[in-house]
Amino acid sequence: MTSEIENLWTPSHQAVEDGDVERLARLLDSGVDPNEECCGMTLLAHAVDYEADVAIQGGTEMGIGSIAVLLAYGASPQHVGSQGVSPIELAEEYSHVLAERLLRRFI
Repeated sequence: MTSEIENLWTPSHQAVEDGDVERLARLLDSGVDPNEECCGMTLLAHAVDYEADVAIQGGTEMGIGSIAVLLAYGASPQHVGSQGVSPIELAEEYSHVLAERLLRRFI
């Protein structure tokens, strides 16, 4: 007997986790709340976490693609998820300077 692991992410959070900026934009354009929360993280905090984590693991520069799309659709850089961390605080923790600068433009 095999068991499947249930995906806890919403479709928009899964798009962030997959780094699929195009799918994320399509979902937001179809009406998904840009401040949606799943598993204690807002979409924007998840995007900051994803961009930083991928860069750290891959030894590359930190990107801002998902972050920029979410901001364009109205995500709030100050919205705190149930984990208690705002996207700006998360960017500061990761020393993701480019994301931090971008997020501050939307305050």
